Amino acid sequence: MERQPARTLWYDRPKYVFMEFCVEDSTDVSVLIEDHRVVFSCRNGDGVELYNEIEFYAKVNSKDSQDKRSGRSITCFVRKWKEKVAWPRLTKEDIKPVWLSVDFDNWRDWEGDDEMELAQVEQYAELLNKVSTKRPPPAMDDLDDDSDS
Repeated sequence: MERQPARTLWYDRPKYVFMEFCVEDSTDVSVLIEDHRVVFSCRNGDGVELYNEIEFYAKVNSKDSQDKRSGRSITCFVRKWKEKVAWPRLTKEDIKPVWLSVDFDNWRDWEGDDEMELAQVEQYAELLNKVSTKRPPPAMDDLDDDSDS
């Protein structure tokens, strides 16, 4: 019986790239994360052998990467070698395999977050400038010293 690739979802974060190999009731799971690639293999609930080999878009820190198995999938947390550098794709080659998809449920465009935060701070400062008056604070000499009366 010929082996086939497992359906794989991925998404990007500032420090990690996440991959999920979608295989229910997996057995004989093997995940090898190296600095430039990941090799995944297992058998699904029907006994079909699944195999994926992915050359990464960029170097990763294999020693600080890990995988976690659940009943429905195997998730890999792959630590980027260069943090805060967005990956436009998971693979080194600019060809997207049929079995590989972006996990849009978890995808977030974090690359512009710093700029967005700075823009919000500037907007807040501008709002404060509009609200604040340029006059000196009101004199409070008309208030009584004796507040008990």
